[in-house]
Formats: sequence, structure tokens, C-alpha cells
Amino acid sequence: MNELLVLKNFQAGALALLVLIGSLVARRWMLRRLRPFPQIADGIATPSLLWCLVIGIDALLNFIELPVRATTIANYVVVSFLILSLTMVVSAVLIRVIQDYGERHNMPFAVAGLSRTLTRSVVFAVGLLVLLRFLGISITPVLATLGVGGLAVALALQDTLANFFAGVHILVERPIAVGDYVRLTEEEQGTVSDIGWRTTRLLTTANNIVVIPNKTITSGNLLNYSMPSKPVSVFIPIVLAHDADVNKASELAVKAALSTEGVASDPPPVFLADPGMTPTHLQFRLAFQVSQFLGSGLVRTAVLQKMLTAFQSEQITLPDPARLRGRQ
Repeated sequence: MNELLVLKNFQAGALALLVLIGSLVARRWMLRRLRPFPQIADGIATPSLLWCLVIGIDALLNFIELPVRATTIANYVVVSFLILSLTMVVSAVLIRVIQDYGERHNMPFAVAGLSRTLTRSVVFAVGLLVLLRFLGISITPVLATLGVGGLAVALALQDTLANFFAGVHILVERPIAVGDYVRLTEEEQGTVSDIGWRTTRLLTTANNIVVIPNKTITSGNLLNYSMPSKPVSVFIPIVLAHDADVNKASELAVKAALSTEGVASDPPPVFLADPGMTPTHLQFRLAFQVSQFLGSGLVRTAVLQKMLTAFQSEQITLPDPARLRGRQ
């Protein structure tokens, strides 16, 4: 009798091993076919190994003789594991597909952290409902309980929900987007690195992160240096003496700007009267465009240095500092 049981168990193990090998072969074939879709292939590469192992275990449980209750529990555990793992894989793959699509088509909503949170929440909610349905748990009482509990949570988390809906408002209306350089105050300015479900993060020029609640952005004044386009105008004030050669100064200033890396040639730099003639001096400004606000200070400094060197070499006369102080 014992020998017969051992033989049956051996046969069951051999059959389960064959099922495992077959599932591994099917996995390899599937990954090869999914090579043109790296988002999906990378997302299921590791979990699919676990799936093959679970399939082998499930086959072993079906081949060997176990009590009905133990077999039922084991099947519930196996299927529940598959549902949860599939939910996690679908969530990860879907998030990556949405992000890649958003990067290719310049969609700020798709690359923001809030979109990842919403996608993950929806997929896990669906996966949980499927799992409850499989376990034979009625969904209607669960939804009713969630409704009552959700009202209580909403009352307790008013501030958090306000920031969440403010984040949705930011992504829909698009006053800012990931990669924009924005300014709320003197201390709160930088490049938007992420728009999350509760906060927005700014990367400052000092390589620090400023964390700002979403409702602060939607309820206050904000300056976006990247809208309507990233190129921005830069101005350098220029003061000259009354007897200075204005035409020569204009030529040298424009030439200094055009010879500086980072200054746009279209539209070309412009030498403007601002306001022009005053009792003590002539006042102008040099206007030019740079590709983006971040780094414009370095470009402005380089243009100013070149312009001052050219003025000195060409003996462009500057106003008497004493007269300027007397005017003040």
C-alpha cells in the first residue's frame, strides 16, 4: 500500500514537473513575441517566473490526493495570488505605457506623479473587486460600507482632499507642467520636478527640493517663465555720457550679445532708448532672447562683460558718477 502511494506521488511530481517545464517554455516564447513591446515584456519578465511556479504547484495539488478542504483552500490561495500579481503587473505596465506616451506627445498629465497614483488606484480597485467576486464575497455591502466610510474619511481629510483636487486642477488647466521654471515667492522658485497627488516639487538652482501644497499653487499668484514659450527676453541697462557715440555703442552692444553663446539670433538683439535723454546722462537698454529662464543670469553676465570690454577699448564715454549721485 505504501509503495503504491509512493508511486502515485512520484507520478504526480513528475507530471507537475512537466507542467512547470511546459509553462517555462511558454513563458520564453511569450517574452520573445513581446520584444517589440518593451513596456509589457519588462513588466512581466520577473512575475511570469512566479506564475510558472504557481502553475506547477497547482498541478501538483491536483495530481496528488489531498482532503477536499485542503485542496479547496490551496486553489483559493493560488488563484488569489495570480489575481493580485496580475493586478500589480497591469498597474506597472499601464503606468509605464502612459508615461512613455506622455513623454512622446508632450502630455504633462501623463508624466506627473498624480497620474501614477490615479492609475494605480483604479487598477487595484478593479483587482480587489475581482478577488472579492472570486472568493464569493458580495460586493454590494462592501460598496455600501466604503460609501459610509468614505464620507467619514472625506470629512477628516478635507485638507488632503483639497490638495488632491487642486493637483487634478493643475494637470487639467496646465498653469504649470513638469519641466517648467516657476516662481511663487523669492524662496519658492525652481524647475517643476513632479506634480503629486498632494504636493508639487520644485528643484531650485541650489539643487534643493521645495515642496509646495497643490492648493497653494492654485490659490495664489504664480509666475511661469516657461509659458507661453520657454525663450525669455533679457534686458541690460546701459548709461552713457551726453557726448558718447550712441551709434558706436549700439553696434558694440549688439555685437557683444550676438557673440555670446546662449543668445538667440532670431529675433536679433535690440538697442532701445529707455527713456533716452536725461539731464545727467543717456539711458538705454540692450534687449535679447535666451532659450530659457534658467541660466539666463549667466548669459546676461557674459554679455555685460563683453560689452564693457568693447566700450573701454573703443573709448565709449560713460557718465560722471558724481553727477549721477547728485541727481539721486
